[in-house]
Amino acid sequence: MKFLNTSLIIIICTFFFCACSVSKEGRLMKKNMNGNWVLETIITEGATGKIKDKIFNEADFSCFIGSEWNFNSKNNMGSYSIIDKQKDCPVVKRNINWSFPKTKDTSAVIYFKRYDDKNIPIHTETGFSLAIIQLDKTEMKLKAGMMYEGYPASIIYNFKKNGQVKKPE
Repeated sequence: MKFLNTSLIIIICTFFFCACSVSKEGRLMKKNMNGNWVLETIITEGATGKIKDKIFNEADFSCFIGSEWNFNSKNNMGSYSIIDKQKDCPVVKRNINWSFPKTKDTSAVIYFKRYDDKNIPIHTETGFSLAIIQLDKTEMKLKAGMMYEGYPASIIYNFKKNGQVKKPE
């Protein structure tokens, strides 16, 4: 009986540690994500003309160009800041909590929730999920699906790691 209990405890512990472990790919993604990024361009696929939706329920596409993003891999917290380059853009600094949830298919995804300046979740029931197209030490491309005039379309966000952004000449 004692042997059975010991075996059961070992099996449960092994299952627990395996289930909680992060894959090598997940650790590399987290390491690459860590740091400061600048959103350089936003491209749409399957949509033409001016899209009137706000990105992340926050601001117009053009307001996010040049926005600064921070991802801290130690606590999965971060932020983004919209820098007012146009008179009609809000000046915003938003805290976020981000993660790489497991998906049913093999694609990598980043999920984040927004928080106000008092760290209270905004829209607690929802967040934003973006497919990771590319993520390395210097570049990141994220993709979000959307509907445009009744047809599926996508938004591609192109980031450069801070320090890798080309300064205008």
